[in-house]
Amino acid sequence: MKIFQTEDIRNVALIGAAKSGKTTLAENMVFEGKLINRKGTTEGKNTVSDYRPIETERGISVNASLLHTIYNDKKINILDTPGFSDFSGDIVACLTAADMAVFTVNAQSGVEATSENAWKYATKTNKPVVFFMNQLDHSNANFDDTIRQLKEYFGDKVTPVQFPVATGEGFNSVIDLITMKMLVFKNGNGAPEVQDIPANLADKAEEMHEQLIEQAAAGDDSLMEKFFEEGTLSAEDMEKGLHLGIINREMFPVLCGAAKSGVGVTRLLEFLINACPSPAHVHATKAANGTEFHNSTEEAPAMFFFKISNEQNVGDVAMARIYGGTIAESQDLVNPRTGNKERISQLLVSNGKTRERVEKACAGDIISTIKLKDVRVNDSLVDAKISDTAFEGVPFPSPIFSTAIKAVNSQEDEKLGGILADYHKIDPTVITSMSRELKQNILQCQGEYHLNTIKWYLDNVHKIAVEFAAPKVPYRETITKTANADYRHKKQSGGSGQFGEVHMRLAPYYEGYTDPSDLQVRGKDEYDLPWGGKLIFCNCIVGGSIDARFMPAILKGVMQRMEQGPLTGCYARDVRVIVYDGKMHPVDSNELSFMLAGRNAFSAAFREAGPKILEPIYDVEVFVPSDKMGDVMSDLQGRRAMITGMQSENGYEKLTCKAPLKEMSSYSTALSSLTGGRASFITKFASYELVPGDVQQKLVAEYKGTEED
Repeated sequence: MKIFQTEDIRNVALIGAAKSGKTTLAENMVFEGKLINRKGTTEGKNTVSDYRPIETERGISVNASLLHTIYNDKKINILDTPGFSDFSGDIVACLTAADMAVFTVNAQSGVEATSENAWKYATKTNKPVVFFMNQLDHSNANFDDTIRQLKEYFGDKVTPVQFPVATGEGFNSVIDLITMKMLVFKNGNGAPEVQDIPANLADKAEEMHEQLIEQAAAGDDSLMEKFFEEGTLSAEDMEKGLHLGIINREMFPVLCGAAKSGVGVTRLLEFLINACPSPAHVHATKAANGTEFHNSTEEAPAMFFFKISNEQNVGDVAMARIYGGTIAESQDLVNPRTGNKERISQLLVSNGKTRERVEKACAGDIISTIKLKDVRVNDSLVDAKISDTAFEGVPFPSPIFSTAIKAVNSQEDEKLGGILADYHKIDPTVITSMSRELKQNILQCQGEYHLNTIKWYLDNVHKIAVEFAAPKVPYRETITKTANADYRHKKQSGGSGQFGEVHMRLAPYYEGYTDPSDLQVRGKDEYDLPWGGKLIFCNCIVGGSIDARFMPAILKGVMQRMEQGPLTGCYARDVRVIVYDGKMHPVDSNELSFMLAGRNAFSAAFREAGPKILEPIYDVEVFVPSDKMGDVMSDLQGRRAMITGMQSENGYEKLTCKAPLKEMSSYSTALSSLTGGRASFITKFASYELVPGDVQQKLVAEYKGTEED
């Protein structure tokens, strides 16, 4: 296969709502490049992009796919992304690697919930956007209304460069506002027949043409001057102006078509080549150490891995963007994360599952490779001379959904842990951790649909049955007043026995506390607890009633009980423990005796010290369309949330509140249902606060029931 130079490459991520036609558009782009002889369909389960079993089974994209086409002797790399927000990790990864986005919009549905999600990530990654208004051949298609929605949601920079002659069944013609010609796609696919604009559309075309010229000229002083002098711009000048406007996100052009029939696809490909940036013309990419890469073959070889997929009979297939130099087969590069060398055994140009080997690839290209030893998503491979240079990682979204997971067969729990760890390497938005506190394996992901996909892989690929449960809430226990207790541990079974007696006082810890006035503090240790809060351990023993060598054992017993609080079995915190008296036996006293005595004395005193349960409170930010504010606020208040602020941000209303973790279980599902999938949220741990009295009673009763069982 031909080796394409940087200037002859375009890198495009296809983004947009589910069912907006991304995969069908990708199929047609590859077909027009004559890389396939027959177009597949999503209904026929035979597209180049959706080739994985889960995708053919469900009829939707679940993973991003790398494809390419060749048009006018230029290579266009195509990253076809999933439409559902549950797979946002792939969307943002592909946008990070691409130089621009082609945003598909369903002309009959307009701006949908997941459209807004895709736009959010295009903005976050600062990528230029070209809209492709799709499905104009549908009877309910409405060009003008969809343009109005695009401008409403995404701003006045949305600029039509085409409009349809007519929509609905039989749609095959568009007015091109750059060439000022009518393009007729008589056979759907292929180059259009160029005709003059019909008289009844001439005025509309001229008006929109003038608007387009003004916007194209606005980004370049020389073009603006030429426009003022001549009153117009040539098609070449307009494409130059569009080029600058697109790169700087000052313009978001809108093209028209119907991907299923192929109408408008060749013109889109021409537009991508003529008006959109090659890697040589985009802004520099900065590595973590500040080194800038300009997609030049004169720079040191450097590549960044943004996605890895695991495929049967192939293993891990890693996708990488080359940011500098030339990468060749058998080349040795260094992974800055590990410091180890990796050999590029194969360089592959991909069209879905079809891959062709190439000897080398230039800066700016996107390639696949296999058989790497230890490369993960977000890793870099660079020349040994710049071995400390690694690229910034993909800004993956934080998890919004949590569940406990375990193998149905407990003997497979270890196997499950290994599978999920490997899954995280491929999909960093899937995070698992074994909680010692909750005694649960917690899986975090992007939503229930994402979770169902993980389960599909566990069921069908790894053949391991799992079950899910709601994660337990990591409550904390503390005290609100002072209390005394004593405990004698005595055991005699012949020979040396066990004896230890501890008198203990518990008091709440708070900033600025004072030591007890009726006791002499002979020693005091302060401990920052791993689960938060503090323990103050005071030795107030006088007269040698307990030997100093037994104090560590008493502390150990206290810590054991704090790790499993008396009320609910959750961690205890913010307690002052004062050991002020006790007894010991010259023969029978030992460390075990005092550990048990200390643990039981702590438990008894804790129950008398006004024990309270604390619950985790999270700072929550909800981004919600203004028309859904009332519903979302009512729902949050029903979840014991305290609204702390409201403000407008990027066309959305941002609600800030504090909410108990317990009440936020499955909130992602509820929020999606309330807003039609248009809202999003982020959470961050804030503090521990006292639970309401009725909630405490319920939690204590539930724990008592489990102890009795």
